Amino acid sequence: MSGPGKPRIGAITWIDLTVGAARDVRDFYQDVVGWTAGDVEMGGYSDFTMHPPGGGEPVAGVCHARGPNAELPAHWLIYITVADLDRSLARCRARGGAILVGPKGMGPAGRYAVIRDPAGAVAALIQPAPAPDGPAERGGRKRRTARGRTRPAARRRPAVGRRSVAPRRTRRRGRRR
Repeated sequence: MSGPGKPRIGAITWIDLTVGAARDVRDFYQDVVGWTAGDVEMGGYSDFTMHPPGGGEPVAGVCHARGPNAELPAHWLIYITVADLDRSLARCRARGGAILVGPKGMGPAGRYAVIRDPAGAVAALIQPAPAPDGPAERGGRKRRTARGRTRPAARRRPAVGRRSVAPRRTRRRGRRR
């Protein structure tokens, strides 16, 4: 990754191993490589993040071949970051490749698809979700102010445990904001 939380387009940003016996394979890599494992709750079972000896950020995943990974072949799968997943998938097809899985959502991580290139090699393409301060999080659309400038549209506030209240307009020095 290039900087904290900012994946670099074109970089291999993750690697997963999807297998039927994920616990056994997790234990294998813990013993052989020295990785330590962290659980990733998958709704009734756990997949695993693998961390380098001594701790730190995870370097790989070991996943059960079930749930969202049921269709994935049993091998190490690299994830290559792309700017626009749909555009990359269209180019994959046009160049003789195939889409094997997806596109699928990965929650707050973004979207991915598994492709096969014309030579038969398999990889995943991942489009990260927009940054928290990106347009989607600021309300997405922009609106014009009285002076012709644009600013993000107001974000709706969720009504969690209380009734929804529209944002108040405030006055400052006699002028509306």
